[in-house]
Amino acid sequence: MGVEGNVYLYKNGKCMEQYKEKILEVCNGVCKNTLMETLEIEFTDVGENFLTARMPVTPRVHQPDGILHGGATVALAESVASAASYVFLDAQKFFVRGIEISANHLRSISEGYVEAHASMMHRGRTTQLWEIRILGPQDELISHCKLTTIALPKEN
Repeated sequence: MGVEGNVYLYKNGKCMEQYKEKILEVCNGVCKNTLMETLEIEFTDVGENFLTARMPVTPRVHQPDGILHGGATVALAESVASAASYVFLDAQKFFVRGIEISANHLRSISEGYVEAHASMMHRGRTTQLWEIRILGPQDELISHCKLTTIALPKEN
């Protein structure tokens, strides 16, 4: 994630409450000059097996008819699940790439915020499967996404 590993982000495979603010600070810090900054994605919460981010729904992320663009939704989903991979895997030893994403857009939204909640469904040696639920202001399900990531060893 653009930092020297993430030793303080996990301990014994679990995200620890005492590191919560630091994790969010790091996640938000690496968004500078990226798509995440352009979309105004902000990481807001982290727990033992999840990471949450939010994105404002404004004309900047609308499709021509004035509702949230599915591509912006998918970018939010991939951003939060990819960041979660770095939080829950050893970033000193591995780099992470998304290899497949799918999305079912279930409801439209034209203003406010959407929140993406990424949780790990499967943690294999090299691949991970993430479920990302995109929720509206009243916790209504806007989109349901899945992302498969691969963790590849870094060359020493």
